[in-house]
Amino acid sequence: MSEIDPDIPENKHLKQAVNHLNRILDYAPMVADGRNATVHLTPQDWQVVADALFNMQTPDSALPDAIQDYGLTNENETITLTTGDYDIEVEVVAS
Repeated sequence: MSEIDPDIPENKHLKQAVNHLNRILDYAPMVADGRNATVHLTPQDWQVVADALFNMQTPDSALPDAIQDYGLTNENETITLTTGDYDIEVEVVAS
């Protein structure tokens, strides 16, 4: 993963990440197959979410309540989100 963009204030970066996470949570039911859902983000949006989850020491209280757990898989190229209803994989959209 690359480093956080120093030109973006940390609070704005976190706010944008939470916005993306909420969109992912809203979209997951539409693409789910049972519990499993895969959501694609642009490389830039994926990095914002990854920064908030793994590089910024974001407290869990700042994340959407529905997220019970999160992690990385696929050699750090896929973000995993676990909610009560879904296991979500967040990948970079193929260009």
